[in-house]
Amino acid sequence: MAEAKLFAGHAVKRVRRAQGMTQSAMADALAISPSYLNLVERNQRPLTAALLLRLAERFDFDPRTLSAGEPGGGAEAIRRRLADPMFADLEIDRAELADWLAGAPSGAEAFARAFDALRAGAPAAPADDGISDVRREIERWRNHFPDLDAQAETLADELRLGAGDLYGAIAERLRTRHQLAIRILPVDVMPDMLRRLDLHARQLQLSETLDTASRTFAVAFQLAQNEARAEVDALVRGAGFAERASERLYRRHLLGYFAAAIMMPYARFLRACEATGYDVELLQRRFGAGFEQVSHRLTTLQRVGARGLPFFMIRIDRAGQASKLYAGASGSALAESPVRCPLWRLHNAFDRPGHLVRHLVVLEDDSRWFTIARTVQPQGRRFGAVAAEFAIGLGLDAALAAPLAAATGIDLRAGRATPIGLGCRRCTRADCPQRAHPPAGRSLLINERERGVSPFSFAGD
Repeated sequence: MAEAKLFAGHAVKRVRRAQGMTQSAMADALAISPSYLNLVERNQRPLTAALLLRLAERFDFDPRTLSAGEPGGGAEAIRRRLADPMFADLEIDRAELADWLAGAPSGAEAFARAFDALRAGAPAAPADDGISDVRREIERWRNHFPDLDAQAETLADELRLGAGDLYGAIAERLRTRHQLAIRILPVDVMPDMLRRLDLHARQLQLSETLDTASRTFAVAFQLAQNEARAEVDALVRGAGFAERASERLYRRHLLGYFAAAIMMPYARFLRACEATGYDVELLQRRFGAGFEQVSHRLTTLQRVGARGLPFFMIRIDRAGQASKLYAGASGSALAESPVRCPLWRLHNAFDRPGHLVRHLVVLEDDSRWFTIARTVQPQGRRFGAVAAEFAIGLGLDAALAAPLAAATGIDLRAGRATPIGLGCRRCTRADCPQRAHPPAGRSLLINERERGVSPFSFAGD
């Protein structure tokens, strides 16, 4: 079978601009003609293996990053946007989409930004906080970083050879190899901090308000800073962020990823998942981790030859604002939409703090998803202080959810599923009594003599 041709002109152009080079200068460096480089950047010529090798050698970058910054997040992400009911009559096929991305990548990116802003009900200008760029980069990797996982797994095996628990083993390694002591400080000394590195005193200082799982994560995070710096820096450079804030946010995510991989080493964690039916609360006890830590780890199990189930994860507050969104390999629109349907029982978790809420839902495209949700409270709370609370949601394609302990007793195929949408502006269900807005792109129908179940009537296709 012939190998698929690699068209990545946008990425080559990005590398050239980062180097501050003209097409002629880069062409000279790559020993090709300027006209050929121009065709490559316009996606009219594929990248050959030889050209890829020269790019890697002469510009010191990881070839895997050639897919970074694909217009609109790439073909699959654009296709999911085009699956919106407002585009149903256009029937854009894969070949047409490929031509669009190759011929007008900037136009595809503009479409993606405008669509995302529209469905969020936000102004068209993107937020200048760097968060969306970091999320795109994480999703480009499907939130699975194999090199970090492999290194963390090796390190975890070394730590297991030592005496004591994982926290004690990490603390001893920080003391002996990095001359860092761990000190637990009273909340009055660190009233607004949970973790602080004092290089002058050679101390990692932790708040007494942290529970056992959070203390272990904190020392593992510090160990990641000391022993995974090169690998993390390479990933950050490969992302090619324009903003310093994005780099720092992405680095923090990668260090946290490494810390979680030390606490829940890939192979052992996957075996435990399969043995327990992905029982999150049981996995918490086995690995000494928090509910949110385990939930996040479940979205990362995409090692080639040893894949776990493709979960997505979301974290929301009582106002429905999402502070974490990880689609992983699930491909679920539920993890990508900036707004959510109030009929999804993710929101109901706040009514039963600490209890698991199960829900089978069906989207407008007839895809069925099994979800679980539970509340968590962040560390560091003092009596009388503001009590923050979040709901963590985990979801899985219902067709894959039969092995889950949480799905016991639920008919995933034929059972009653709650019809939900991706926010009122994107949902075209005409009979929804919960609707707050009419769908975008549909004309309102006003009839003073009639009142339906939904507060809004609108034109169909």
